[in-house]
Amino acid sequence: MSALLDSLASGFCGSDARRAELDAALQAGLPGPRTEAWKYTSLRQLERRSFQPAPLAPAVVDAALLADIPSPRLVFVNGRPSGALSDVAAVPAGVQLATLSSALAAGDEAARFLGRRFERSEEVFARLNAALADEGVLLRVEAGVQVETPLQLVFISVAGETDLSWHHRHLIELRAGAALGVVEHHLHVGDAAHLDNTLVHVHLAQDAVLSHARVQADATRATSLLRTDAVLARNAQYRRVDLELGAALSRHELNVRLEGDNAQLTANGVLLGNGRRHVDTRLGIEHIARDTASEMVWRGVAANRSRVVFHGGIHIREGADGTDANLSNKNLLLSADAEIDTQPTLVIDADEVKAAHGATVGQLDANALFYLRSRGLPADRAQQLLSAAFCHEPLNALDARLTEQLTAQLTRALALAGVA
Repeated sequence: MSALLDSLASGFCGSDARRAELDAALQAGLPGPRTEAWKYTSLRQLERRSFQPAPLAPAVVDAALLADIPSPRLVFVNGRPSGALSDVAAVPAGVQLATLSSALAAGDEAARFLGRRFERSEEVFARLNAALADEGVLLRVEAGVQVETPLQLVFISVAGETDLSWHHRHLIELRAGAALGVVEHHLHVGDAAHLDNTLVHVHLAQDAVLSHARVQADATRATSLLRTDAVLARNAQYRRVDLELGAALSRHELNVRLEGDNAQLTANGVLLGNGRRHVDTRLGIEHIARDTASEMVWRGVAANRSRVVFHGGIHIREGADGTDANLSNKNLLLSADAEIDTQPTLVIDADEVKAAHGATVGQLDANALFYLRSRGLPADRAQQLLSAAFCHEPLNALDARLTEQLTAQLTRALALAGVA
């Protein structure tokens, strides 16, 4: 057994069913390069590391860190909820925003999601989550409730004497006709070298609309492993933007099933690689019902000695006639030592569909650089301006208020990385 799995298993305390999930993960072991889903993301360094379970009491964080994050907000520090930093007093009627532990203690029906089993060997981190997750977010909007003010979910890592791990399980559920905006912030205090293994369930009932922004700006030595499983019913709309801006190793598996007629998905993102960071995003989009639509715009930037990995998978299943699916993945390679691997895939088992996918890897346009240089800009500043313009296109998937918030954070991250 690897040092990683041994250290994670040592913190187990749960039911027989959860023990079975843990045993399955330990038996399967970590995926290697022969596992297709992990072909471009090596876990060799991670498997040699050990982590301690996060203590039950959250670390102390200066509230000034949250000065730009409005309420209502639910805050976690090193995987544990912080009552001192959270502010849920203004959560509107018809909205339930709570920690998963408190909801389960009250007998909430969310418990049924924790019983899901994961069968494939490459799902080792989902299996570990099923066995070890003891905290998370329950966010539920009742039928017909339209929430105007976005809710803020904040996850802060704090560096300490030992490397910590936590496993979160989140449930976001919008019932029929509900509408909501959610912004996730992943922040850090100090250069924490933790492991965050999170699994998110998103369930949108008929006519529900969810706008979801996620900004992952974790510490430069952190490991961020995320899986999002979303299910869309008839006429549901899911719009999300992911900014992958931090962590030494980050991986996000976004799986969306469009199960109801006329369901719509917009899933955009920016992958920023700098230093020696490894950024991996995998999309698994399934069109199951008729007249569904998906639009995905992703931009990747690799500088220094970083590596950016993108897999965009679309499967239009039999009977999903009328589907309209589009995927664009464009990437900038800013260093000879950086690497970008992109793999768009499209499987069509239905008739009468419109589908397109494409991926490019290149450098900044020489003519555009020459134009800016001819106007007196230094070479590095010209490169920064063009890189910034390249990265901002995916942000337009959300409304103006959320787009403005994301634009400011992306601009800061690009500047800190020396890219813009």
